[in-house]
Amino acid sequence: MERVDNEHKEEVMKKIVEAGNPDSYETSWDENGIPKSKKKSEIRKGKSSRARGARFELRVRKDLEEKGEIVDKWSNNIDLEKDVLIPAKRKFNPFSRVMTIGTGFPDFISIKKISKGAHFVVGVEVKINGILSKEEKEKCRWYLEKGIFSRIWIAKQGERRGEIEYIDFAEKYNKT
Repeated sequence: MERVDNEHKEEVMKKIVEAGNPDSYETSWDENGIPKSKKKSEIRKGKSSRARGARFELRVRKDLEEKGEIVDKWSNNIDLEKDVLIPAKRKFNPFSRVMTIGTGFPDFISIKKISKGAHFVVGVEVKINGILSKEEKEKCRWYLEKGIFSRIWIAKQGERRGEIEYIDFAEKYNKT
């Protein structure tokens, strides 16, 4: 039998203690059967952050519609490896029996009529803090290079309460 190094043994013992503490930790298993312990406080924080993001997304949609734009949920995504546009995966939560359909990138597509037969098509990604990840930046560049969107806006919460700022991706990141 192999000797277990002390650091690994301590790590395993810590996880066992965490898993056995129902007051502070919640244990779940991934698809491979490996247990994961999460702090209950972190679970609550994540749940409230997701709810806050969803509320902000609804406010952005309402704001765009009030400005006379036609807004719809974008249900496509990009496979950067294959360099193609694909339908976004649907997420299913078996506990609440809810299927989330609009999980594409960007969040919305906004269409504004310029003149007869001409429309301005904008992709809108909603981020409360206005910061995109590296992968999201690559996807934005891809959309602009392929000409799928005229522009991509990042909707961000403004300085004052209830204010929404729209940042043009190309202007912020100097890449088109």
